[in-house]
Amino acid sequence: MTGTVLACLLAVTTVSCSGDDTPPPPEPTPTASAAPPSYDATLEPAAAVLALVPDAVTTLTVTDYDEVRATLGLESLTGASPVAEQDAFWTQADAGSPLLSDGMLRPVEARLRAGYGLSQTDVAWEAHLFDDAGDEVGFAMSVREGVDPAAVQRAVSDGVGPLAGSTWRPDDRLVVRGTTDDGTDSWAADPDLVALVGLPANATYVARGCETRADVPADLEPLEQWSLQLEGTLATARLGPDRLDLFDRLRMATSFRPFRKAYEGGVADPLTGRLGFRMVDPPLAADQARRRRLPFAACAEG
Repeated sequence: MTGTVLACLLAVTTVSCSGDDTPPPPEPTPTASAAPPSYDATLEPAAAVLALVPDAVTTLTVTDYDEVRATLGLESLTGASPVAEQDAFWTQADAGSPLLSDGMLRPVEARLRAGYGLSQTDVAWEAHLFDDAGDEVGFAMSVREGVDPAAVQRAVSDGVGPLAGSTWRPDDRLVVRGTTDDGTDSWAADPDLVALVGLPANATYVARGCETRADVPADLEPLEQWSLQLEGTLATARLGPDRLDLFDRLRMATSFRPFRKAYEGGVADPLTGRLGFRMVDPPLAADQARRRRLPFAACAEG
């Protein structure tokens, strides 16, 4: 073996042994890091609002009034519609729809109509945020297209009713209080939470953790986060994929007498972690969610 060949075998060099000055391969270009989650109004409301929910929040409720109006065949109803028609909608919705919020502006509608030309019917959806003690710590309210943004700003600046202390974000058409602008510290940064929402619903309940009960089997799998979407007469609970305890949780629900007053039937898909029920009393179903009387989402004590 010649000295030249031996040198080629032993040397660490970027020059080929044939004598060609082949340049070294280029260094890989650093890829830009993914942008932090941000509010996207094109998403379904429960998915869109996640970017505004601080990580410290325990429970989120979303009521999509646009979806409720569509379910009742009243898509054309607006805040400019006759007051009698708006009142009739709320009577119908209260009696037969699964509302997780009764409409935060309704108690001050007379003042809003007289002074600002606004009403609860001008709200597309509402989201309310709660801490682990069950206390409300914030909200986000989406204002429908066509509503005068200057009127909303005046109502917010004047602190009318529940709008006191809130902020109007005209670019997003949102009134917010207690939300976050840091998407990296929001619920949208948690892919497990993001996977629980996204489909249209009259109302969506999303929670971290579970309620402990003495009659819950101790061998159930942990439940870190879950959701309940209420749509028309159907309800879908999402507990996360690949759950071996899903049929046990289904039996816990269907054997609980108060639960059966709001729901009937029940199907389970352990692969996707979904439970499905038919609501026989949608307002009661929503009330049970607000009070977390949902046995499928319970945990054992201790």
